[in-house]
Amino acid sequence: MEELRRVVPFECRRCWHVWEEEYLVRYGEDRHGNERVVWMQGGVAVPPPTEGMICPRCHCQQATTFPEGYLGHHPELIPPQEPARPDDTPLLSPVPKRPRY
Repeated sequence: MEELRRVVPFECRRCWHVWEEEYLVRYGEDRHGNERVVWMQGGVAVPPPTEGMICPRCHCQQATTFPEGYLGHHPELIPPQEPARPDDTPLLSPVPKRPRY
């Protein structure tokens, strides 16, 4: 039986959260000689990843998958681990002030 480790990237279509999940995929044959594929996560057999996964952030069931390795070519989609610092510069209006009468 052949085993492969696969990392599958997902994106929620509601909140646009992007995440990855790791699977162990076992390829082999059953007793009748038919090809068999078993997806495992944490040592437990699970259904294969498809559209409709549950988003860990908003719990929506409208997540979609990317091709394997997609996020490696698009690092801008991976959210930063910590939030961005707010900008301390004051906002200035580009409109000139009108004289008061």
